[in-house]
Amino acid sequence: MVVIDCGVLVDGRADDPLSDARIVVEDETVAAVGPREDVDASDAHAHVSYPDATVIPGLIDAHAHLQGSRSMNPMDWVTDGDALSAARATADLRDLLDAGFTSVRDVGSTTGLGLREAVESGDIPGPRVYTSGQSISQTAGHGDSHSLPYEWAADAGLGISTLADGPAECRKAARKQIREGVDSLKIMTTGGVLSERDAPDQSQFTDDEIAAMTEEAHRVGIPVASHAQGAAGIKSALRNGVDTIEHGFYVDDAAVDLLLSTDATFVPTLAIMHRIVEHGDEHGVPEHGLRKAREAYDAHRESVRKAYDAGVPIALGTDFLGPDLVPHGENAMEAELFVEEIGMSEMEAIQAGTRVAARTVPDDDIGTLEPGQRADIVVLDENPLTDISAVRESVRAVYARGEEA
Repeated sequence: MVVIDCGVLVDGRADDPLSDARIVVEDETVAAVGPREDVDASDAHAHVSYPDATVIPGLIDAHAHLQGSRSMNPMDWVTDGDALSAARATADLRDLLDAGFTSVRDVGSTTGLGLREAVESGDIPGPRVYTSGQSISQTAGHGDSHSLPYEWAADAGLGISTLADGPAECRKAARKQIREGVDSLKIMTTGGVLSERDAPDQSQFTDDEIAAMTEEAHRVGIPVASHAQGAAGIKSALRNGVDTIEHGFYVDDAAVDLLLSTDATFVPTLAIMHRIVEHGDEHGVPEHGLRKAREAYDAHRESVRKAYDAGVPIALGTDFLGPDLVPHGENAMEAELFVEEIGMSEMEAIQAGTRVAARTVPDDDIGTLEPGQRADIVVLDENPLTDISAVRESVRAVYARGEEA
């Protein structure tokens, strides 16, 4: 048993912080939490005191890629071998954990399943990994490698996506991912920024194709995430059972209504767009990616504001990949953008990276610090309720399942 005392506690659930708080950890979970004077703990137990620090739940990046990428050119993601990708991604996991991220949702990689097992077995340090494995794209869709011969992309399974066309193929692709033991499915219902020969407002997959994949996922109790940037693709995803909308550049009123009526979670990934628009030309982002990001930038932020004002659940996710432009370890900048660009309060931004982000994974024991939850804890030297940048810049200690990382 470990007893952690702190000056300020943000539990991820309540809208007000708790001063002079205590957390009791037993068997990797939170056994008790509350005002220090109300939570008994024997002197025989190990005590750790952070009287001037703020404690928050372990952070969750609800949209990342654990492919160990070191380039912003998608063709390099295809040519890097899995062994090199996994080695680099192992370093990325360490950086994520050091930055306070105790869970990460990997939504498209060839290495996520192996990384998940290595973390769970204790072979490598890192946050708990929830992975979709390879995402599923239509031919010529966002996940296709457009410049490769079709046979290479379709048959060799190159890159972080697999291809499927027609309801039967889509159903089989979903089942194959489920067979691998994925925690979720990731599908592509629109074009995107870094894909060469499509556009964010172009819809991809038919309703029947989307429904086939969501039916298979929900049959075994796992959620479905959709890369969905244009309004039509967002709405077709939601109408056909998708659980989370990723990116959402062009959210119209009907899309907001669907987000609310389906209780879906919106993961807008502001951080990667911010970095591409501000610094992408310095880091090798292809010209087509720069152009499409700049065209969508203002609409993207306005869409997130629209969803936020309507009360749509918004989760922290970065779409970070690992290159210098979007390195793992800087992921908490998404919380800063929520405050600076969207108008969230600091408390709401923290909750977006904890309780709300936890909605995107199949487990229900992360995201808050309350009895029975996993003891994933971040200690900050500064108070993020007065300056949200403290979440990124002042991490003092990280506990994963009650053990200091």
